[in-house]
Amino acid sequence: MKDLSTLAGRAGLSLIFILSGIAKLGAGYVATQGYMEAMGVPGTLLPAVIAIEIVGGVAILLGGFTRWAAMGLAVFSIASALLFHFQLGDQSEFINFMKNIAIAGGFLVLVSQGSGTISIDGWLASRRAKGGAL
Repeated sequence: MKDLSTLAGRAGLSLIFILSGIAKLGAGYVATQGYMEAMGVPGTLLPAVIAIEIVGGVAILLGGFTRWAAMGLAVFSIASALLFHFQLGDQSEFINFMKNIAIAGGFLVLVSQGSGTISIDGWLASRRAKGGAL
């Protein structure tokens, strides 16, 4: 049960980032760049944002370099909350702010607990434990 719930949790946490990054590659690119600039964030950072979302999301989904990816996405989620949703008087923005904080909390659990056995990290750990070559 623990292994399957960890896998399901990783999938849930990762998909929002993977899908968001992919959406920004298409029709959402210009709109996202404009939104970033309107919020005081240079639009030239958008390719890095897309890379963080897709690469970090895939790493979490597959369970590879999980602790590092989770720490990076936790920081990313908190930074996004502060930069784009820190309008706590607006109920919609408050919900988005808290959503980002909750996602960061989920990533911090992954930092602490790791990816579980159904993951690339788990497979590598089992190979090391058996004395096998990587």
